[in-house]
Amino acid sequence: YKRTFGNPTPVGMLSYATVISCSSLLTLNAGSVYTPDLLLLFSIFYGGITQTLVGLMEMFLGNTYSASVFLTFGSSNFSHGAFYLPSIGIARLYRAAYSVDGIPTQEYYHALGLFLSVWTFVTFIFTIGALRTTLPIVRTLGCTVLGLSCLAANAFSGAEGLATARGALGLCCAFGAYYAGLSMLWARQTIFSFIRLPPFLPCPSHA
Repeated sequence: YKRTFGNPTPVGMLSYATVISCSSLLTLNAGSVYTPDLLLLFSIFYGGITQTLVGLMEMFLGNTYSASVFLTFGSSNFSHGAFYLPSIGIARLYRAAYSVDGIPTQEYYHALGLFLSVWTFVTFIFTIGALRTTLPIVRTLGCTVLGLSCLAANAFSGAEGLATARGALGLCCAFGAYYAGLSMLWARQTIFSFIRLPPFLPCPSHA
């Protein structure tokens, strides 16, 4: 008897793609929606919980890199959700400490900029580590680095164009993540061969 295990990576990629696509659409104010509260559902449940579970399963399977990525981004989604979750009240307390007449001060936005800059650096580390995986995964992480950089720069400068650029980059990131997830999910046992997506390896893998 040989025990077999499923591949948790596709659900992790689909989770990441769904969260980033929702975040990007809200950043671009799609449908004239300006309140990002809907993102909390994706960030905490489909993003935080799912990616954390995927990371734990990847660690169990011995995939250190994948486990590190999904556990990190799962924690990132939890922290993002916790920041805006009313019951925790971090955003409310932070704004109360760094605001004048209810208007957030420059120090508040600079603190957010530092927070986003740290996540940009962490994602850059993962991007370097993914250069020999597949092109969709490299594209996903690369666009994430650029998108987070735009958000950090927007927090420091207040330039609205940077937030718009982040929204566009987020959609590009989501496309890469969806492609990477579906290329692994749509196996020959479940779908016709002409629908399956090639993984697009950047180069032959050699030790």
